[in-house]
Amino acid sequence: MRLKDRAAIVTGAASGIGRATAELFAGEGAQVLAVDVPASAIATTFEGVAGVVPLALSITDPGAAERIVGEAVARFGRLDILMNNAGVSGRHLVDQISDDDWNRHLDVNLTAQMKLSRAAIPHLRKSPAGRIVNVASVMAEGTDLGLVAYCASKAGVMGLTRSLALELGRDGITANYLLPGAIETGMTKPLWDARPDVADIWAKKSPLRRRGQPIDLARAALFLASDEAAFITGHGLNVDGGLMLRV
Repeated sequence: MRLKDRAAIVTGAASGIGRATAELFAGEGAQVLAVDVPASAIATTFEGVAGVVPLALSITDPGAAERIVGEAVARFGRLDILMNNAGVSGRHLVDQISDDDWNRHLDVNLTAQMKLSRAAIPHLRKSPAGRIVNVASVMAEGTDLGLVAYCASKAGVMGLTRSLALELGRDGITANYLLPGAIETGMTKPLWDARPDVADIWAKKSPLRRRGQPIDLARAALFLASDEAAFITGHGLNVDGGLMLRV
C-alpha cells in the first residue's frame, strides 16, 4: 500500500503502460483517474477494478488539461500524482513529414504533458508528496531513421521534466521521466505480431534477451511515485532491459 490515500491521474490508460500503471497504482492504495481518448476502450477497461475511475477525453482537446485535473480533484478531493503517459509514434523522414504529422507528435507527446503539469501544479503543491512522472523514450537520447518527430518530442519531454524538477523542488514536488526501450504495448504489439522476426531482433538486442512488458514500466513509475523516491528528482530512469548499452 505504498500509495495509500493518494490520488493520481494516468493518461493513455486504456492499454499498455498506462493500463498497467493505473491498475498497479490502485492496487497500492491510490485512487486513479484513468484517461484515454473516447475511441479507445477506456470506458470498459477497468470494469471491476476498485479504485480506478475512467475518463474518455483526448488530452489535446481545448481545455482538456483543466478538465482532467478538475475531474480528479472533484472526485478525490486532492491530487498527488500525475503520470503523463499518453503518446503517439510514426515514421516520417524529415524531408517528407507533413506539418500535421509533426504537430500531432508535439501536441500529444510534449505540449499536453506541459499543459497537464501546469494545471496540476496548484494541487500538487498542497500534497505532502507531489509527484510528476513523465514518459519519454530511449529515443530522447538516441535516434533512428524516420523518427524525427518522435525523437524531437521525447527529447522535449526530457527537457520539460528537468525544468519542472528545478522549478518545483522548493514546493517538495518531484518530477522524473521514464525512458522505455522496446516495450510490448498496444502501439508496438500489432507491428511485432505481423513481423515476428523483427520482434525477435528487438528481444535479442536486450542483454536480458526479452522485450519489455507494460508492468516493467508500471513498477518503475510506482517507485518514482512512492515515498521511496522522495529524494529523486530531475532523473531519467532507463527501463530498457539494457538495450542502450549496445549503442
